[in-house]
Amino acid sequence: MALTLETEAQILRYHHAERWPIGTIAAQLNIHRDSVARVLAQAGLPLAGSAQRPSAIDLYLPFILDTLTQFPRLRASRLYAMVKDRGYPGRPDHFRHLIARHRPRQKSEAYLRLRTLPGEQMQIDWGHFGHLDVGGAHRPLMAFVAVLSWSRQIFLRFYLGAHMENFLRGHVGALTAWGGCPRVALYDNLKSAVLERHGTVIRFNPTLLALAGHYHFEPRPVAVARGNEKGRVERAIRYIRDAFFAGRTFSDIDDLNAQADAWVRGPAGERRCPDDDTLTVSEAFAQEQARLLALPGDVFPTDEIKAVTAGKTPYVRFDLNDYSIPHTCVARTLTVAANPKEVRILDGQTVIATHLRSYDRRQQIEIPEHVATLVAHKHQASAHRSTDQLIKAVPACRELLTQATERGEPLGRTVRALTEMLESYGVSTLEAAIADALARQAPHPNAVRLALERQRHAKAAPPPLAIPLPEHVKRRDVPVRPHSLNDYDQLMETDDDNC
Repeated sequence: MALTLETEAQILRYHHAERWPIGTIAAQLNIHRDSVARVLAQAGLPLAGSAQRPSAIDLYLPFILDTLTQFPRLRASRLYAMVKDRGYPGRPDHFRHLIARHRPRQKSEAYLRLRTLPGEQMQIDWGHFGHLDVGGAHRPLMAFVAVLSWSRQIFLRFYLGAHMENFLRGHVGALTAWGGCPRVALYDNLKSAVLERHGTVIRFNPTLLALAGHYHFEPRPVAVARGNEKGRVERAIRYIRDAFFAGRTFSDIDDLNAQADAWVRGPAGERRCPDDDTLTVSEAFAQEQARLLALPGDVFPTDEIKAVTAGKTPYVRFDLNDYSIPHTCVARTLTVAANPKEVRILDGQTVIATHLRSYDRRQQIEIPEHVATLVAHKHQASAHRSTDQLIKAVPACRELLTQATERGEPLGRTVRALTEMLESYGVSTLEAAIADALARQAPHPNAVRLALERQRHAKAAPPPLAIPLPEHVKRRDVPVRPHSLNDYDQLMETDDDNC
């Protein structure tokens, strides 16, 4: 902590007038003795009654100073090893303390004050403001900050991530809020603006060039490691941290952005304009707004476009979550178009689903109709599969089911009843019972059951007992209809004639 002028004056008075030693002064003023020694050394006066003792490092100072002149960033640990090899007897911790006094100080660089014309330039950058936990997701909280260089008008918008689409949305939001566009946009060398740079040779991000062509501004990156060239936006981010974000509470990112808009219109707009202290920032912006370029009639598209592949389940994965699709669109490549509020899923040019966007993770966002349609389709497929298996085992069932359906009997219940009779009585017995029911013109499961009972009583057989079997055993005992051998007899007869 820096000492006040009053404390420095007391140190000098106690030492030179009262002849107090350094330790007494430090104890009296409750400060460190090194601070007292520094104040006395800066005063340019020798210590009264004291003689400087020789130090073990004095013999090595010429070598140390020459080495530090050649290598000003050489670490004290490496320098200690070098003088240790030359016979220095001191310890490394004390040596590091002494080297700090002799290390050459970096010269302070002077900067020109850059001035711009109204409507000429805006400066843009990201600011990192920690993270937000949205459900199970841990997402970065990024602030897109744009500043008009002349009036210092700020545009502030928070996003959950600094990817390219949010970078574009920040531009569109700033230009829409300002009602116009400056002629130059100044950037740092971030990947959203500059993909590659070798000196003055720059390869811009093509999406940023498309945005600049749409709004007719020139993207201009600052020199590498020269953040001072865009000092207005750097100071604006620091101002946002201290004057807006510090100690602020909010329920979600929408609430935070609403508070940011109110703050930009209120306290941030009411501060004095640095280039003209007779104006507030809002008043300066009102003058600069007339100098901005007019915006085009259409808004630059900022949706996230991503190709996704739907697997066997009716969902596609996007941004850590699964979104439902119609079951007829599985096993194909689809397109996701997302904005901060909703996610649209397209098959070619056709929108097949629209969902509210979730920033959680591992969530299933569903449209109830998608799931209900799939369930109904599965039930229908199950009924058709059971009907096919029944007709394949007992062909006579086809006519019975046809007549039962024509009379309005429920197909599923009829199929289940005939399947249970097949498992209990077998193929041949069921075929005879179905023939009897059809002959009586009674195409109903109860008529078939009565025919089976008459056959059992005629044979004096006990009632059949249903034995539940596992599915793999049932598949092993599926009845197979024997093929007719008449075709083989005809072939044999043809061979005999040829002989």
